[in-house]
Amino acid sequence: MYLFLGGDVSVWENDVIGIFDMDNTTVAKSTRGFLSRTQKENKVINVTFDLPKSFCVTSENGKEKVYISQLAPATLKKRGGAL
Repeated sequence: MYLFLGGDVSVWENDVIGIFDMDNTTVAKSTRGFLSRTQKENKVINVTFDLPKSFCVTSENGKEKVYISQLAPATLKKRGGAL
């Protein structure tokens, strides 16, 4: 099944590693470092240009990707039945 992340982007639910709240998790230095590293490695995909509320980490065919979404983490988790 697919998980709709916003815009016109969907990912396989089985590829989702985690869905994280942007406000709560970016307080930690390790999370900021992770997002900075993935940005430098061109692994970050902005789903929208609206204010980001969450990010979703996936592993697609063994390749890590981070999707920045305007949707709240609770909304994404509700949409993902198997998550």
